[in-house]
Amino acid sequence: MELHASTPEDANTARRFADEVRGELARQRRTAAELALAIGTSQHTIGRRLSGAKPFNAVEMVLAARFLGIGLPVLWERATAPQPAEVAS
Repeated sequence: MELHASTPEDANTARRFADEVRGELARQRRTAAELALAIGTSQHTIGRRLSGAKPFNAVEMVLAARFLGIGLPVLWERATAPQPAEVAS
C-alpha cells in the first residue's frame, strides 16, 4: 500500500511526508543509509522515497517513524499541517 498520488493534493502530501522524514534525519544527524538499513531496503529505493520521486508505502512509513523515534501520527500531522501560505488571515 503506497501513498498514491492520484490527485495533486496527494502528491503534495507525499512530498511533504518525505520532507518531514528528511528533516528529522537531519535534526538527528542520521543518514539515509541508516534509514535504508532499518527499513530493509536499498539506498537507491530510500533515496527515491526521500526525494519524493516515489511515495513511501504504509510499512515504510511505520518503520521510518519507528527508526526516528517519532510516532507516525506526529510525522503525518507535520506533513499535513497547513503551511504558512495556506493559512487564511
